[in-house]
Formats: sequence, C-alpha cells, structure tokens
Amino acid sequence: MSAASVVVLDYGFGNVRSAVRALERVGAEVELTSDPAAALAADGLVVPGVGAFAAVMAGLRAVRGDQIVDRRLAGGRPVLGICVGMQVMFEGGDEHGVLTQGLGEWPGLVERLDAPVVPHMGWSHVQPPEGSVLFDGIADERFYFVHSYAAQSFAPLGGGRLAAPQVTWAEHGVPFVAAVENGPLSATQFHPEKSGDAGAHLLANWVTHLKGL
Repeated sequence: MSAASVVVLDYGFGNVRSAVRALERVGAEVELTSDPAAALAADGLVVPGVGAFAAVMAGLRAVRGDQIVDRRLAGGRPVLGICVGMQVMFEGGDEHGVLTQGLGEWPGLVERLDAPVVPHMGWSHVQPPEGSVLFDGIADERFYFVHSYAAQSFAPLGGGRLAAPQVTWAEHGVPFVAAVENGPLSATQFHPEKSGDAGAHLLANWVTHLKGL
C-alpha cells in the first residue's frame, strides 16, 4: 500500500514546518500548501494553529480553509486540528470579551483558563476514553501544551453528520478538552509535533488509520 498523503494547511498560523517533519517521520507523504484542490484530494488534512482565535479564523477564511474543512468532513475525509486548529472547530472563542465565530463542528465556547498560572505551558497527562484510536498504546504518556484558552465543556452530540465523539480531558486549574475523536474529525489541544515519542506515536496512529476511513 502506498504511503498516506497528508496536506498541512499553510495559511500563516501554526508550527507548520515542525508538523510537516513530524508527519514525514511517521511515514506520511506530506505537502505544505494552501491549494484547495490539494487539500481536498489528500488522504488527510492537518489544520495547525497558534496565536489568537480571531486571527486564526481570519487566516483560515482567507484561504477558504473553512470551506475545505466543511467539504472534507461532509465526505467523511479525515481532518486533524492542532492547538488553535482544534479550538476553531468549536462554535466560537471568547478572547478579552470579544466573541469570534468558529467553524461550528462542535458546540461550545473556547474561553480563558481559570488557573493560577496562565498560559498552561509544559507537559501534562491526559485522560483518554476507552477505545481511543489516537491514544492507542500511549494513554499513560504526557503531552506538550502551550495555551491560555481551551474548551472547558463538551456537550453531548446527537443527530449530527459525524460519529459520536470520544473526548480526552486534561486539567490546568480546571478540566479542559485535550483532544476529540469524532469520526473523520480529530483534534488535539496539545502539540503532538512537540511531544516527543508520545506525540510521534499519536501521529502514527492517525496516519495509519487514514486509508481505512
């Protein structure tokens, strides 16, 4: 079987080079591009993201990333969001009292962490659910986080176009969503490309399943 093809969406926000290298190391054929045709054709699409929620959303819309994600998910094609690339999958983000609309794949708001020290920066354990594909073999490992905002609740979904979500939690002052697996849509609040062997294992789990979705 040929290697899985992955596009890392290049829209000006995210640690794109480190994501490309990490995916190449686990056997994917990776292209860094904002070309919609390539992003739609690949076996998997990675949406990275760092910085402010509003700026990331503006960058995505500038390259039609919102439409690309929507079309891929409508066709059951895998998408992986990383850090703010995960946050924008929710309905919206509240930063400094300013609400920005997200992609709306999941209900809920991304809000500032209520913790003694913000940002949350460093290695943390997570609590994945039984049967997780992303965390298969690495449920007890730690992953690298750098963020001040997160989704702190996840409402049950019913009747949507995606399979029922599996939600992984972590804690920094308050519990927050560390990862979601929702049919073809997966996302992590942490940076797998900066999470050493555990992060590489997670990306390998995702890449391995691309051909089967």
